[in-house]
Amino acid sequence: MSAEAADRVAAVTSGRPGTPLQVSWFEFLLDGSLLEKHLQNPNADPTPVQLIIQFLEQASKPSVNEQNQVQPPVDNRRNRTLKLLALKVAAHMKWDLDSLEKGLTIPVLNMLLNELLCVSKVPAGVKHVDLDLSTLPPTTAMAVIIYNRWAIRTIVLSSFPEKQTKPGPHQMNMLSIVQQEKEMTDNILTVLKEQAADSISVLEGALRLKKDSYVHTVRTLDLLGSDAAANGETESSTAGLRISADELHCQVHYDLGGIFFQQGCTDQPAYEKAWDHFRTAKELLKKLDQAVHVHLDEKRLAGYWNACKALTGDCDPADPHTTQYDQINSLIRARNYQAVVEAFIKDNSSRSLPSHFRRSVLRELLYQVQQGESGLEEVCHKLCVCNAVRDALEGEVLSVRFQQLLLKPSRRMVDFMLEVCTRSLDRDPPSDTSRRNTAGFLKTLCENLEDLTLVFAVTAHKLFLELLRDEDRKVLVEQMRKRSATVNLSAKPLPSFYDIPASASVNIGQLEQQLILSLDPRRIRQILIELHGMAERPFWRVNSKWEVPPDYVNVVLAIKDNLTRDLVYILMAKGLHCISIKDFGHARQLFSAGLELVTEFSPKLRQVMLNEMLLLDLRAHETMAAEGSKERPPPDLVSRVRGYLEMRIHDVPLRQVIGEECVAFMLNWRENDYLTLQVPPSLLMSNPYIKLGQLLASTCKELPGPKESRRTAKELWDVVVQICSVSVQHKRSSDGRLGLIRQRDSSLGIMQRSKFITFIKKLREPLVLTTLISLFVRLHSIVRDDIVNEVTAEHLSIWPSSLPNIQAVDVEAVAVTVKELVSYALTLNPNNQSWLVTQADIYFVTNQYSAALSFYLQAGAVCSDFFTKPVPPDVYTDQVLKRMIKCCSMMNCHTQVAVLCQFLREVDYMTAFKALQEQNSHDAMDSFYDYIWDVTILEYLTHIHHKRGEMEKRQIAVKAIGQTELNSSNPEEVLQLAAQKRKKRFLQAMAKLYF
Repeated sequence: MSAEAADRVAAVTSGRPGTPLQVSWFEFLLDGSLLEKHLQNPNADPTPVQLIIQFLEQASKPSVNEQNQVQPPVDNRRNRTLKLLALKVAAHMKWDLDSLEKGLTIPVLNMLLNELLCVSKVPAGVKHVDLDLSTLPPTTAMAVIIYNRWAIRTIVLSSFPEKQTKPGPHQMNMLSIVQQEKEMTDNILTVLKEQAADSISVLEGALRLKKDSYVHTVRTLDLLGSDAAANGETESSTAGLRISADELHCQVHYDLGGIFFQQGCTDQPAYEKAWDHFRTAKELLKKLDQAVHVHLDEKRLAGYWNACKALTGDCDPADPHTTQYDQINSLIRARNYQAVVEAFIKDNSSRSLPSHFRRSVLRELLYQVQQGESGLEEVCHKLCVCNAVRDALEGEVLSVRFQQLLLKPSRRMVDFMLEVCTRSLDRDPPSDTSRRNTAGFLKTLCENLEDLTLVFAVTAHKLFLELLRDEDRKVLVEQMRKRSATVNLSAKPLPSFYDIPASASVNIGQLEQQLILSLDPRRIRQILIELHGMAERPFWRVNSKWEVPPDYVNVVLAIKDNLTRDLVYILMAKGLHCISIKDFGHARQLFSAGLELVTEFSPKLRQVMLNEMLLLDLRAHETMAAEGSKERPPPDLVSRVRGYLEMRIHDVPLRQVIGEECVAFMLNWRENDYLTLQVPPSLLMSNPYIKLGQLLASTCKELPGPKESRRTAKELWDVVVQICSVSVQHKRSSDGRLGLIRQRDSSLGIMQRSKFITFIKKLREPLVLTTLISLFVRLHSIVRDDIVNEVTAEHLSIWPSSLPNIQAVDVEAVAVTVKELVSYALTLNPNNQSWLVTQADIYFVTNQYSAALSFYLQAGAVCSDFFTKPVPPDVYTDQVLKRMIKCCSMMNCHTQVAVLCQFLREVDYMTAFKALQEQNSHDAMDSFYDYIWDVTILEYLTHIHHKRGEMEKRQIAVKAIGQTELNSSNPEEVLQLAAQKRKKRFLQAMAKLYF
């Protein structure tokens, strides 16, 4: 008997009542009905989210074989059932992402939603953005929508600052686990951010769905788990939980608004999109009587709405629906500060604006003063007074800023205070509490004013005489008289308002804020000196977004002097951030300052700074090239790259990304001689990127060449095949699951496939990309083993035609890689006809006929000046034309099929006649007859319309056949000219339809 079972027996046999026993995860495997009973209990222990964690944790536990080697989780019935149980719990929670995000970490939720994609039969190997949601089964489409909603929500949530947790002594052994989870989370976030545009496109497509949607319930998941034959019911249009179109659109608009709002900080027009989505979400929310399936924070929606209106300036003060927030933001934008003060005074009476909003307005104006904006100091003083009176009316503590203002007030400011107090009691009648609190405020004012003339001005005011009793006034005046005897009239004049020292904590907070915002190295150093004079703590932790690469952390934190350590860490973190946002000017200033600092005491850190400055120069030059600059890199930069690649200094940490950038740089600028002839052999063994670069450079250099040159191509082939192979211990998945983070790369490859893809996306040289596309197309054809539907590319003959161990190659990885590679290449040059044909072939073999035809037409357009010249026959080969014909046929555009049959070297009459017999054609039919030049086809058209009694269409065909230029007695040149004219017009018409 296990210890757990013994505990249960002891609990049952003991006489005293105890707390209910927690149900263990394995009991749900033994009793199929237990889960539903457990979830019905409002106080269930474990809770639903805890159950999901337990089920997925058990299902993803690695196994150990007889050789004590760790194996990936086994795909058996137990693990599949556990994953299904986790999905059932989420279905019981009605797929409420708010609840799931609060209870589950990003890796666990990623695993859960990938399982949802799997059981919902989302097509494997196809990007979500390429799917047509309207043609998918309802539960499949909803799974795609839920996943992409979670993706953009996670990106938004990850952008919020988080306070770093400090592990205590008992937690130190947990650091490795926490670090692993952080790495997994970072990897997932990287992928989600790369695919953010695709997720946005998917959700925008969801907004075009007009029908109700259906999502999996416990029942439909039961059907999936119990009998594969029952899956027809789960795919029906009404299986699952019904989500109305308005509810779905409301939720999707809210989520899209969130991602666009987050992007607005770097892309101002995104705020307009966010505002539009939030506006629609608000309208739909009002329209819904009972928003059962809409889970959004209405207060946050209102906040987003107000923020968007403030940021876009889309509000009219005369509009009756305009809120006070909008009015005040409009006044600030119009720089009508006196009206802002007036609005604050009126609000003291109505008290409709929350205090935190009023304080934020004051902070914004104070920030402008600190940035050198003139003429705002008096406005800030007045707003500070208005806020102080509001705090007093509500019985709140007066702010430190107001207390500082009282240290040196003017008669004008005191008069303004009394005016604000008077107008703030304009309510008819004012409440007793307001009168009492205002009296206390005036009394405090008198006690804090040093200048007796100002005190007497307050005590003589009508409001003071009205609110304070005679006894209170006499006591206060007597106190003032006594205090006047001790006033030191020779005291030094008080400093100005902004020079008055605040408390230490306030100063530290302000300095930390300046430290976060500043990009000036001298100012950063000055702020750190001031901070270290106030408190001795690690200020490099002030901002959780400051990150130094793990390779450098130990070296930087080993600096003994705390101030120097903080300065080096912050300069490096800010410099790397500036590189990431392409602010190369500030990045260069920060790294130059860091280099000057570390040169004095650390040769190791000096080399680190030089390496990062090399990365900076490489990124800056590549950015210029991507923007269209044709200027070659200076010789100094090329020599620095060579020096880095050959550098072998012990104890200096090297970041692999810099080596990766160096190799990509050499390939992009055709420094092939160095990579093929001058790289030391030791580097080829130690650095996988240099090895890959050398093979790519050698293969490109020998193109086109004799058969003997294929030796290098064979080496490159072997390296890439190993990268795309799965480990022999892995069991091939039969369910076709599309996972974002899967450890499937072979340990025999020189690098992981994900790193290989990242490296490829740094390349720009067309010949290198053409070579890689050719390699992957050949590999894709071999692993698919489909001779009829092969993808074409240039230079296919240089690669092997078979694989010795084809079972080891990850077919899905190859398919995804070739799609990503071609799509990336076309972003660099959308007019490369070879790449366009390859992209079209990829869409063709995956049955996406409309997209395939569009790219075939683009390939013809770019090499014929938009069909004003004949398309070269090596572009529109018979194979390409036959694929275009099939695309049109599969889309039921049968007249287009007949026209294209003329383009073949030998006209395919059988296909043309069969197409023209179809009566259910989705194209313009007789409007295409003008593009037919083959008299045989036109005669057949005349016959078929006469036979059907379609006299009008027959007349159009007769008119087309009667054109003199189609007379068979004409010279061959005239007939060819007639054919070319019709080809040109037809292809231009098709381009307008499909581009």
